[in-house]
Amino acid sequence: MTNLFDRAREREEQLRADVLQEQARRAGLTGKTVADSATHCRVCGDAIPDGRRAAYPGIQTCVDCQSELERATR
Repeated sequence: MTNLFDRAREREEQLRADVLQEQARRAGLTGKTVADSATHCRVCGDAIPDGRRAAYPGIQTCVDCQSELERATR
């Protein structure tokens, strides 16, 4: 029975990784590193936290400005 749950957990982890990779590809973030990320927002100039830079390599905007950009494109 444990093998069934282990396989299910592994499959769930793989599916999650696939979704995250696809989202990064669509966002144009594949192949970029934290070094490609801006330290300050290109729109407002506020500092971009290291955690955001690590989570989204190549990021150029802070959370607030990115939210506004996404809202404007809807």
